[in-house]
Amino acid sequence: MDKINLIEKEEEYLHDFLKKGRKSARELTRAHILLFTHEGKTEMEIKNTLRISRATVSNTKKRYREEGLQNALTEKPRSGQPKKYTNKQEAEIIAIACTNPPKGRKRWTIRLLTKRMKRRNGFETINRETVRLILKKAKLNLG
Repeated sequence: MDKINLIEKEEEYLHDFLKKGRKSARELTRAHILLFTHEGKTEMEIKNTLRISRATVSNTKKRYREEGLQNALTEKPRSGQPKKYTNKQEAEIIAIACTNPPKGRKRWTIRLLTKRMKRRNGFETINRETVRLILKKAKLNLG
């Protein structure tokens, strides 16, 4: 159960994979794991050789067995943190940034905009970084 028997085509593919093109470090590590396992090295030997966790070795082997070579090499998409504000709320921030600044001010600043938004319903917990990122995504520069 510990050893993986790659077919000749897969072994050739992995050797080419390691030699050609630009790959992420994780993809290269996974390719090495599969080749070392095919050669009969133990999980501990692979872990120590590649300086990775044992879980990485066993997870890669498991993905190869269950999902095949391509899926064992590539990253599964990660969901990331869910959006805190809807597109409508983001549009509201952008719209306010495009209006005239408060009296006595030459332009909107991130700090001023954040302060204004915190007074609005649904934005009580908004912070400067969130405002900055929303404006950046909209390619709006406040200076």
